[in-house]
Amino acid sequence: MNNHQLEKLGVPRECFKAALVGIQRAAKAGQGKQVKQMIEKVVASPAEYQDDPIFHELAEDLVAAAAFTPKEPISYRTWGADGIDEQSHTQMRQACSLPMAVGAALMPDAHVGYGLPIGGVLALEGAVCPYAVGVDIACRMKLSVFDVPVAELTQTRKLDRFEQALEKGTRFGVGKTYEKKQRHPVMDEDWTVTEITRRNKDKAWSQLGTSGSGNHFAEFGLLTLTEPSADMNLPAGEYVALLTHSGSRGTGSAVCDQYSNLARAQLPVRYAELGRLAWLDLATEAGQEYWAAMNLMGNYAAANHDVIHRFVGQLLGGEVLAQVENHHNFAWREEHGGREVIVHRKGATPAARGQLGVIPGSMADPAFVVRGLGEPTSLNSASHGAGRQMSRSQAKQKYTWKAVQKDLERRGVRVLSAGADEVPGVYKNIEQVMAQQRDLVEVIARFDPKVVKMSGDGSRAED
Repeated sequence: MNNHQLEKLGVPRECFKAALVGIQRAAKAGQGKQVKQMIEKVVASPAEYQDDPIFHELAEDLVAAAAFTPKEPISYRTWGADGIDEQSHTQMRQACSLPMAVGAALMPDAHVGYGLPIGGVLALEGAVCPYAVGVDIACRMKLSVFDVPVAELTQTRKLDRFEQALEKGTRFGVGKTYEKKQRHPVMDEDWTVTEITRRNKDKAWSQLGTSGSGNHFAEFGLLTLTEPSADMNLPAGEYVALLTHSGSRGTGSAVCDQYSNLARAQLPVRYAELGRLAWLDLATEAGQEYWAAMNLMGNYAAANHDVIHRFVGQLLGGEVLAQVENHHNFAWREEHGGREVIVHRKGATPAARGQLGVIPGSMADPAFVVRGLGEPTSLNSASHGAGRQMSRSQAKQKYTWKAVQKDLERRGVRVLSAGADEVPGVYKNIEQVMAQQRDLVEVIARFDPKVVKMSGDGSRAED
């Protein structure tokens, strides 16, 4: 008897396994011909068969299934609702139906992702969801301000210095590595916290200081502070700055795959439709392993940016005056509403009151250094960028990279390498996105890109 036949007899999917155990037991007892009638009786009155020697597991599971009442999905608040597609809302509603969900919000740059939409914020009690963190664990931003004269960045004949610093200071693309491993204290941490991190340590080390693919970038630009910034310890004025966007590279992806697959394998059948929203209980060994691996990937991603900024800064010359950085694919243990919860920010910037972060636009549009306002209904979060309004395949059909590159040159932006799927037109208007979240962050500085480098291989990375 197969699953389809069991379903026709009224057996719920979550009870299939127990039904098959009973069928095998009936066959051994020589009652195989009566199986259909026996199952019909158990389905009709499961409480009467809980002591049945053949179908007691099925009866018990049927009783439990009948007693189960799904939790009502929690509500969530949306910023910038007019620019968010229905698929993103569908994904968000699914996330809000997780049994341990206690808080959620959707940022104005939201678009469809895997499991939780990019731009989704989800608070769970006692559990962590690998795909609500994201494939690129601890994808993050880092800004370094240099004492290099601004005039050098605004004169075309002097841009070679900046170009060479970006070209030689990091490497882009899937699988890109350095032949000589770079030094950083993160490689002295305990990489044996999980088997997957232990096996990937050498790979992670060889990729330390590289920038990945998709929307990851390294760029020089003009940072403008209209007022003195005590947060950055800088007077008002214009500065040369380096801005990077990258994460935990191949090792972070391997951690996500490993523990998401494990979570899905353990997912109760009644929640099968949640798929990539499968979670791990933090009280279990698997949950603790993922948490340790995720935090190691956070340290590794931060180290990756440290190495890139060190290399590029050395090639550029000059001293670092200030730095701002933040994760936007991570889970944090925080207190909200008087209780401890696990806040997942998948493509969302932490924005607790007074907390600094960087929200980028596109290769031609500004990024903003922001200070969080600590809005409770956003779970102290803000957008992580402008957000896509066009898929990668649509972008490649609509845009020709060479034509866009020439247009960017006319606008004063030199792009050393990139793909047509990352041109400015594929993103929402960053100025509008920032206007839609005035209650979440305040802008303290503006960064305008001037020399940009991205991966030109057309490969895809999730934020």
